[in-house]
Amino acid sequence: MSWLDRFTGPERARQRALRQVRPGPLHDLLAQPWPERTRLARNARLIALDIEATGLDPIKDHIVSIGLVEIVDMAVLLETALYQVLRADTPMPQDSAVIHQITDDRCRAGLPLAQVIPEILQRLQGGILLAHHAWVEQGFLSTACQRLYGAPLVVPTIDTQALAQRLMRNRNQFVAGTSLRLFNLRSYYRLPRYRAHNALSDALATAELFLALAADIQPDGDLRLGQVLMH
Repeated sequence: MSWLDRFTGPERARQRALRQVRPGPLHDLLAQPWPERTRLARNARLIALDIEATGLDPIKDHIVSIGLVEIVDMAVLLETALYQVLRADTPMPQDSAVIHQITDDRCRAGLPLAQVIPEILQRLQGGILLAHHAWVEQGFLSTACQRLYGAPLVVPTIDTQALAQRLMRNRNQFVAGTSLRLFNLRSYYRLPRYRAHNALSDALATAELFLALAADIQPDGDLRLGQVLMH
């Protein structure tokens, strides 16, 4: 979302993107109105999603893998889990292969981006994107949508990193940069340890972290979307 969209509001950004988009799965997603901020989070469908990429620049770097899992009625539904390695036409950088444990041969056997993005958009339709340090996922997905459909992705989003940071600051707790990392926050909330840099396990880790944050923010369970949405 651009600085102009942040100023004018997400609804105007959605309408602008809807006017730009070509027919297809992104149009169908953008045509859905956003949920009311007063809606209970337990009545919303959240899609915890993680992207592993060769870098952090969605213009020059490419997506290596995508993982997601859904939260419905504030419970993680493991049967909704999706993991996909994406095809790459260029050699995998050595640093990326070490981090993600995905080699050139696995990338060559992966699916093309144009085949994977429609399924991701279908899963996001009518739901809320949930990610840790969400600008990474937003940036790569929006860039892919711009290339494939001629318009950016505009979707309601919850960022567990931003949520944790706000919660700590409201409690006058010192917030060190490393304390906001996904697995450090999971340790803080005494959640189990998973292997990092696997898109599906990171998506699951984010989903579980959100449920812990939600219980911390609103112990009675009546958490409203307006308390956690980014915009």
